[in-house]
Amino acid sequence: MTIRVTLAGATGKVGGPLSKAIAQSSDLELVGAIARAHAGRRLGDVLGIPKLDISIRANATEALATPCDVFVDYTRADAVKAHVLTALEHGAHVVVGSSGLSDADFAEIDVLAREKQRGVFAAGNFAITAVLLQRFALLAAAEIPQWEIIDYSYEKKVDAPSGTARELATRLDQVRAPVHHVPLSSVVGPREARGATIGHTQVHSVRLPGYTLSVEIVFGLAGERLSIRHDSIDPSAPYVGGTLLAVRRVSSLVGVVRGLDRLLGS
Repeated sequence: MTIRVTLAGATGKVGGPLSKAIAQSSDLELVGAIARAHAGRRLGDVLGIPKLDISIRANATEALATPCDVFVDYTRADAVKAHVLTALEHGAHVVVGSSGLSDADFAEIDVLAREKQRGVFAAGNFAITAVLLQRFALLAAAEIPQWEIIDYSYEKKVDAPSGTARELATRLDQVRAPVHHVPLSSVVGPREARGATIGHTQVHSVRLPGYTLSVEIVFGLAGERLSIRHDSIDPSAPYVGGTLLAVRRVSSLVGVVRGLDRLLGS
């Protein structure tokens, strides 16, 4: 059975290579594309892939006029929530590759997804090494009670922390809350110097040229320290395979499921 896919952000850093990968897949069909900057043009002309004879739309409502089975979002933090809700209203399952959604946003989306009996799969990062970082961090958190997260990304990334860091902090809360020897309310100096509190974890975001996406979690004990770090070097390749896996499996879900590890081995 062919899975019909609509892709928001179809000409972007990840969306472009993902469009090509879908076009090359025997079980997937790209039926809709969204990219405001290229609205009205043929996707194949923009990407240099003649096989993609699809008119690019400016928004989700226009693109979803053509029915799809799975809606994939690789757009911006300020657009993704509206896209997800619109896709659910149109009866599509959803894969979220964009960052910027809060836990409260996911809770709201989960309500609608369950009402519509649709799956919404979201991963802060679709790269296998990011999944392993999360897995190893959860094991370490069960043994070491103190940690903080450092989130690095390129200078123009507007959302902070990244979806990868936010998801990691959320998952760590399921293990335990970290110990703070100096309560945040007792910090001397600007409170912001201690980073943002995501769940119970302190997260520090760095935005500088020279980074694509990196996340590091640092665990500390008296006299020793453990660092676990994921670095994305290529801005797109690590994410395509994981996204395709999610596209193929999201229809088996109902409600919001977060973290690529939830699909591995399923």
